[in-house]
Amino acid sequence: MAFNPSVTIRRAQILLPDGELMLGDVEIRNGTIAQVAPEISPTPDADIEIEADGLTLLPGVIDPQVHFREPGLEHKEDLFTASCACARGGVTSFLEMPNTRPLTTTQAALDDKLQRAAQKCLVNYGFFIGATAEILPDLLQATPACGIKIFMGSMHGPLLVDQEVFLEKIFSQGDRLIAVHAEDQARINQRRQEFAGITDPAIHSTIQDNQAALNATQLALKLSKKYQRRLHILHLSTAEEAELLRQDKPAWVTAEVTPQHLLLNTSAYEKIGTLAQMNPPLRSPHDNEVLWQALQDGVLDFIATDHAPHTLAEKAQPYPNSPSGMPGVETSLALMLTQAAQGRCTVAQVSQWMSTAVAKAYRIPNKGAIVPGYDADLVLVDLNTYRPVLSQDLATKCGWSPFEGWNLTGWAVVTIVGGQIAYEWGKLHTEVRGQALRFDGE
Repeated sequence: MAFNPSVTIRRAQILLPDGELMLGDVEIRNGTIAQVAPEISPTPDADIEIEADGLTLLPGVIDPQVHFREPGLEHKEDLFTASCACARGGVTSFLEMPNTRPLTTTQAALDDKLQRAAQKCLVNYGFFIGATAEILPDLLQATPACGIKIFMGSMHGPLLVDQEVFLEKIFSQGDRLIAVHAEDQARINQRRQEFAGITDPAIHSTIQDNQAALNATQLALKLSKKYQRRLHILHLSTAEEAELLRQDKPAWVTAEVTPQHLLLNTSAYEKIGTLAQMNPPLRSPHDNEVLWQALQDGVLDFIATDHAPHTLAEKAQPYPNSPSGMPGVETSLALMLTQAAQGRCTVAQVSQWMSTAVAKAYRIPNKGAIVPGYDADLVLVDLNTYRPVLSQDLATKCGWSPFEGWNLTGWAVVTIVGGQIAYEWGKLHTEVRGQALRFDGE
């Protein structure tokens, strides 16, 4: 059992559940928040005091979509390096995807990931179970899983489930949350042939166009409504999908957006080439604007990074041999808090989108708010200092960011996981270990 010191955070601007900021103290005991008050009297047995003058205390970020590459692809990233990147970015929990090697489609593969994470992860962890067309029994039974991941497109091998007959079988069985990567693989295949031979990576956004995303989201929504099945739409990227949900979004459907689909668009290909290549692709400035509005209006529920690193050597291959994906856990909170500093949203909204709403959607108990009795997963951020994203500062193994050079505020200064300090003032405490997340109803 990890040593859980008693920690008192002094004179922080504390984000309260009602969205207000209060100057005050927080006491942590046995890994949970014991007290939140304007002032907490010193106790003789306090182990650690953190002076937080000028800093803002937020619930730790829960990143609900990451690809951490272990097992099988550890040359890109592994659970240790990725969780170090999380701690540096103020991310205290993550939900990881099944496209590792072997694929996470069985209880044995899930158990292996949980065991690896227990040994390596500085932050808390949960894992998806992957759907295949043959619908293995473990899809419904493997536990603990945060949900079922379906790749409707942008995938090859057993994890590609692009036929409606197989999708319907999955939607019709059980009641576990289904999270979909919504792209129409048939349309993508057809357009790949149409645009074959073009090596400019900008063609990626034309091949996997808005219509490919809309087709798949419409199908997932149709099946979800038919079976009243809990559906989550991953990394929604287009204005058309946002408008569809604005008109027709049942209470049991949620959707997320990534910082890159809010802040980057097709102009990024000229600047950073294949580093801008991801699935679903970057879209137009118009899509950026509509997605922002949908997030503000609650049509989109929360933010995920889709952290999907590849090495620079892999990314240097000419399109279409270059792989899709970019890292994100280290920069996501600072990117969004910088948007808050620029007046695009509020700090309270950022915390809602990156923590509170995620805990609610995935039924993760006792996380996402700074209240007594909740887990002490917290991040102190500095909203007064700007510094640039620099590749040499990153903990992710891939060592690059699509946001290189962006001048951001709101960087994590101290990250606390279950009452333990995982990161403080530039130093990682690599001996800290997170816990397996629980999902109510599992």
